[in-house]
Amino acid sequence: MHTYHTPLDLVRERSPERPVAFARPGAVALAARWFQENFKGDVFYAVKANPSPWVLETLAANGVRSFDVASLPEVELVSQLVPGARMAFMHPVKSRRAISAAYFDHGVRTFALDTHEELAKILDATGQATDLNLIVRLGVAAEGAAYSLAGKFGVDAFEAPELLLAARRATNELMGVSFHVGSQCMRPTAFQAAMTQASRALVRAGVFADVVDVGGGFPSIYPGMIPPSLSDYIASIDRGFSEMMVHETTELWCEPGRALVAESSSVLTTVELRKGDALYLNDGSYGSLFDATHTKWPFPVKLIRREADGATREVEGPLKPYRFYGPTCDSLDHMPGPFWLPEDVREGDYVEIGMLGAYGVAMNTRFNGFGDTETVVVNDPPMASLFGLAPRSIPLPRPESQNVVKLSRARGKKRRRR
Repeated sequence: MHTYHTPLDLVRERSPERPVAFARPGAVALAARWFQENFKGDVFYAVKANPSPWVLETLAANGVRSFDVASLPEVELVSQLVPGARMAFMHPVKSRRAISAAYFDHGVRTFALDTHEELAKILDATGQATDLNLIVRLGVAAEGAAYSLAGKFGVDAFEAPELLLAARRATNELMGVSFHVGSQCMRPTAFQAAMTQASRALVRAGVFADVVDVGGGFPSIYPGMIPPSLSDYIASIDRGFSEMMVHETTELWCEPGRALVAESSSVLTTVELRKGDALYLNDGSYGSLFDATHTKWPFPVKLIRREADGATREVEGPLKPYRFYGPTCDSLDHMPGPFWLPEDVREGDYVEIGMLGAYGVAMNTRFNGFGDTETVVVNDPPMASLFGLAPRSIPLPRPESQNVVKLSRARGKKRRRR
């Protein structure tokens, strides 16, 4: 990949006509080292968040060599890029072919499940193997999460004990529990609460867990969403683990995705048309801006302009809120924002959209023939950071009308006559 000092340098050198993803490997390296130094267990990177080769290679070079994989292609990708990596196939529903290939061709031994049927499938697809690490996914409450992931996966509290006992009997190796507190969890205590639920299920089943996997949900920074320090999440997990009835040898795992990579990438888009407060871009919800549509997150933005003489600058000035439309023919390709940009945005300007290292380019489709994104490396800091690379917040601008201070006397008090 070509390297530029900043996005401005790329625009100055050549005016890109397709979206450009800016990779910041240094941000991934710093986040990887932080988790390695602070989490008292094994850190499994959730590959789904960003499977870009540069991400996986940077993580491995900085100590993260365990990976949470959700499909056979992810297994194959990790096997190719990080030989000898430890992989956990944590999707609770897998095809027989995927299970078999992961086990026999790639040496995967750890599989998640949340039903008796999936347990039977795993055993059958691996030839009744007894060297499996079986992880039972529990359904837990999503306290303080941007959106819950409990609706699709996770055995409920009533059925969990029987499934835990069956998993314990099915293997001579590790049996454990996992859960997911929800994506972009803003409440550290959610982890401790989920661990309490897991502990109750284990006690009712009468089994000890060899593995406690607290899953993902570790947050990043977005406009209007400033999470507590990641140290608070680690402290909550430590408290929860200390209160569980586990062996001295029980392993503690986590599966961060967003927190490891969100800061590491931004995407440069082109304004194809301005229509009032609507900007039509060459990337959208079928590309890197999936979350801007489906979760309606107002990602941080910067406006870059290249003048006719080649002069390139970041445009500043009075801001106003905009909404975005992507390049496809679908009216659902709409990002409501608000995205705060200077008032004089015009066709041909570039909008850099930040904090897209997680679930950004990874969500690209080829709908309408779009989705072709170039990737280059830049050395500038992200727009915000939980790891000290940039400010720890992204303030939301307010309309002028909200900045007006209104003075009034307290209710019930009459003005004194003179």
